[in-house]
Amino acid sequence: MTTTVLWVTVVVASLASLGLKLAGHRVPEHWLATERVQRTSTLVTVALLVSLVVVQTFADGASVVVDARVPALAVAAVALVLRAPFIVVVVLAAASAAGLRALGWG
Repeated sequence: MTTTVLWVTVVVASLASLGLKLAGHRVPEHWLATERVQRTSTLVTVALLVSLVVVQTFADGASVVVDARVPALAVAAVALVLRAPFIVVVVLAAASAAGLRALGWG
């Protein structure tokens, strides 16, 4: 892929994203008030966040890796289940990943 093709792709994707955002402001409000649309928008948000977490945790370029990020994610999940405050979840996950990396894993 040449640099020109890459930049054209980035600009076209950016313009498409801007167009979708602007079109979202033109949607009649009563369309968005239905239960089905609200439930779907919540599920789409969750699905996007989960996919981002999975890609950032298990991917390294084009390969799948299992390193210190995986147990750190498990620690964060347990902390969330125990209803820990968000900052505590982040600190526990970061500390567990740092500890495992200090021990030579990942």
